[in-house]
Amino acid sequence: MTKITPQSKDFAQWYLDVVKEADLADYSKVKGCMIIKPYGYAIWEFIQAELNSRIKKAGVQNVYFPLFIPESLLNREKEHLEGFAPECAVVTHGGGKKLAEPLIVRPTSETIMYDTFSDWIHSYRDLPLKINQWANVVRWEMRTRPFLRTTEFLWQEGHTVHATSEDAAVEVDRALNMYKDFDRDFLSLPVLTGKKSRKETFAGALYTLTTEALAKDGKVIQAGTSHHLGQTFAKSFNVTFQDQNSVVQHAWQTSWGLSTRIIGTVIVCHGDEKGLVLPPKIAPHQVVLVPIFKTDEEKTRIFDELNGIKEALEALNIRVHFDERDTVTPGYKFNEWEVKGVPIRIDLGPRDLEKSEVTVTRRDGDKFNLPIGDLEQEVPYILDKIQENLLEKATLFLKENTREASSLEEMVKILDEKGGFIKVPWAGTDEEEKKIQDETKATIRIIDPIKSTEKLKCFFTGRETDTLVYFARAY
Repeated sequence: MTKITPQSKDFAQWYLDVVKEADLADYSKVKGCMIIKPYGYAIWEFIQAELNSRIKKAGVQNVYFPLFIPESLLNREKEHLEGFAPECAVVTHGGGKKLAEPLIVRPTSETIMYDTFSDWIHSYRDLPLKINQWANVVRWEMRTRPFLRTTEFLWQEGHTVHATSEDAAVEVDRALNMYKDFDRDFLSLPVLTGKKSRKETFAGALYTLTTEALAKDGKVIQAGTSHHLGQTFAKSFNVTFQDQNSVVQHAWQTSWGLSTRIIGTVIVCHGDEKGLVLPPKIAPHQVVLVPIFKTDEEKTRIFDELNGIKEALEALNIRVHFDERDTVTPGYKFNEWEVKGVPIRIDLGPRDLEKSEVTVTRRDGDKFNLPIGDLEQEVPYILDKIQENLLEKATLFLKENTREASSLEEMVKILDEKGGFIKVPWAGTDEEEKKIQDETKATIRIIDPIKSTEKLKCFFTGRETDTLVYFARAY
């Protein structure tokens, strides 16, 4: 296998090396698009299954809407159109002929869905409407990296319709907390959560809530978002309902989503110099069994024992892969499964067999022997500890790399030397925020939901404020 570039030398190249060597994805013939390979797609399937379960428990139903959106629908919401126009792919010909109306390849589905909602919703009895779509979307990107930023990607997009702004706000908070809990419990990812600045708010929304994760190179990633859309789209697409007093009102709406970018997030937040590090809950193989033998007799005895171990662990719903290949050495297998981030590797050789024990290697480096008879009890415990330890490590990293600054100069110095989140008092305008972005490449990632108990001076303008924000450089 190719040697992986050290993170300290070139983090961007390290990332590309890991995606390739861990066999997660490949490049397609279309610039900016990726082929998700079986190992990478299996990770997405575990993420999808868990998140889909949480979505359904919230009373949200799955649907599917068309990939193509008539241009006229996108034009009906001006702010939304302006936000997505530079990223849109447009189909002008089909069936050998020029189309009467250009079709937009779905960058997101608000417009085509809400035009339909106007036909589905008539009365307050039809509310709330809660739907979710698992789909692909296309946003024309200039600079791309597998999973983190691609022209086409997979995601889920939830859309809900409510009778009041308060009901919509409750849903926006629910979706955000769902993502936060999912990140923490399933991906071992601690995230900062809060409201986006006006400048960073989703096009057409009243406000946007976000989850922000911190990568090991000090940059942050927007992992999931939840938007309160107000009545903006309802007015553009005539989504109305008759209330209990027979008065026709415009509805209040939300949308929320998480994409395959979350796989890239896991890579850059947990990965190390050796390659991918996977939380057990999303690992395609939670345990890999590697036989070590020289003679056919040894092979037969060791294979019989490992097949018994595999059967016993699978009975506990543990995902086990028995690496039976005889075309590569055990050392090659050790390296391959380390790069692929498998949480536990179990090796069995002739000497181990004589002692009725195996050698267990955790992906985080711990190596020890265990009696074969103890594996059914110990392996589930070890998997839980790995999941827990990854969260503890990432939480400590987040805490150590969240700092404060009293001036723009100090903020830039910290970002240049260490990266991470910079917590500062803020009383700036959209224009002043953009000026900071242009000068430093840092943006407001979240507005702290907790107001300061005392008046502070904005680190940039000097104006008084009780608002704190977190700046960072982002992917």
